[in-house]
Amino acid sequence: MPPESYWVESYFEVDPNYFLGVIQWLQQQMPIQKGMKALDIGAGIGKSMIALERVGFDVYGIEPSIPFYERALSRTKISPDRITNEAIEEADFEVEQFDFITFGAVLEHLYDPGLSIEKALTWLKPGGLIHIEVPSANWLTNRLINRYYRMRGLDYVANLSPMHEPFHLYEFGLKSFQAHAANHGYQIADHQFMVCDTFLPSALDFILKPYMAKTKKGMQLAILLRKEP
Repeated sequence: MPPESYWVESYFEVDPNYFLGVIQWLQQQMPIQKGMKALDIGAGIGKSMIALERVGFDVYGIEPSIPFYERALSRTKISPDRITNEAIEEADFEVEQFDFITFGAVLEHLYDPGLSIEKALTWLKPGGLIHIEVPSANWLTNRLINRYYRMRGLDYVANLSPMHEPFHLYEFGLKSFQAHAANHGYQIADHQFMVCDTFLPSALDFILKPYMAKTKKGMQLAILLRKEP
């Protein structure tokens, strides 16, 4: 399903609170000062770039999708000298240039997410932070649906992105980041398991959402990585 088919006019509106939760979380770990540099990897149409610029960051972005990149320029008016149409594998920035780097819904689509983190770390200043949001391998909804498929004798799985290519190649657990951190010069500054939507009948949400929150079986893992000095 091409992304153009689910874009609606409201998608291009930038809510004043967009990305605010991440910015507030970031401020708990690092005081934001005007002129700090940020990089949005997988910038989409540039909404997070706009939010980061509003709080004082000097922001750059990369976006591999041509349709998203074109709309970042035409609809959200991101300057072409601030965003490039390329994947992280082809991107090149100066060493230790950025104070903050964000991967929002990106790593699960990459063939080598570990290598992409390592590359981003070379662009990050010592003590800087990387923000990552990825699908959790422990999401209860996937487990329930996959169990249903097995009971029906079907070889389906619920783990693929249902919207459009590129589909999800990976899911993640906290331990995978802990193991990677031990060998690649960063620490886990903080993490959160986010419930998000259940994608199950809404009548079940009043039971499932509190259970997911308590057991850390929500849809998304959000994590802040700090580069060692």
